[in-house]
Amino acid sequence: MAAGKRKSTNVIIFVLLSILTVIFMVPMALVLINSFKSRLYISVAPFAFPNEETFVGLKNYITGLTSSGFLWAFLRSLFITVASVILIVVCTAMISWYIVRVKNKFTKGLYYAFAFSMVVPFQMVMFTMTYIVGLLHLNNVVGIVYVYLGFGAGLSAFMFTGFLKSVPLEIEEAATIDGCNPLQCFFRVVFPIMKPTAITVAILNAMWIWNDYLLPYLVLGSSNKTVPVAIQLAMQGAYGSTDMGGFMAMLVLAIIPIIIFYVICQKYIIQGVIAGAVKG
Repeated sequence: MAAGKRKSTNVIIFVLLSILTVIFMVPMALVLINSFKSRLYISVAPFAFPNEETFVGLKNYITGLTSSGFLWAFLRSLFITVASVILIVVCTAMISWYIVRVKNKFTKGLYYAFAFSMVVPFQMVMFTMTYIVGLLHLNNVVGIVYVYLGFGAGLSAFMFTGFLKSVPLEIEEAATIDGCNPLQCFFRVVFPIMKPTAITVAILNAMWIWNDYLLPYLVLGSSNKTVPVAIQLAMQGAYGSTDMGGFMAMLVLAIIPIIIFYVICQKYIIQGVIAGAVKG
């Protein structure tokens, strides 16, 4: 009886997950299909597959690449994403280690400050942030990396501290006895143990930063466009018209890198999330 009930439950779960998979995949499939259709037929028949009349091959991709400055925007987004993720992972891992191992009122307050930052909507601080960024001259490709560090530190530190609470202190004490100083102990002993959580933090932040539109638009403007900003601005024509063909093609090219990164690192996601949440 129990085996039959368990089997029924597994079937229901499988069906629900299959439905969710279809729901999430349909929008991406529509973007891919419409990227090979002429702009007229995208509006008239968005759900239809390309045929001899509507298929335009790689024309939309060529149009998007040549008209949007996509290559420079891609390289700019790549630099911002990679630099921001590295900075977030290293800095928040180190501060989390400090919070967990040094127990006093300051570290406790610091932990709650990181936790509180996760519930503050970006819209509440974006105008003040834009003003301060201008005063500090951070409104450039390098400066926005530090802005992302500030906004990404909350969730990252929360996950790292949750994981580090399960790491035995004896491991670090043994490394210290063997002659490691604090930095050597962290990078040679502690940080390798944090690999699953570090990869999870890297994936979550990379997906957010790569796809982010509002923060780069506010900080960098239209002079240093990232991929989302370039796609939005370049495909706008006269009188508010939009080249939907080029728009869809650029969306496909923007999605591909983050999907590849996610597929490569996906096996660490659940492991890292669970490790960082169990004792958080």
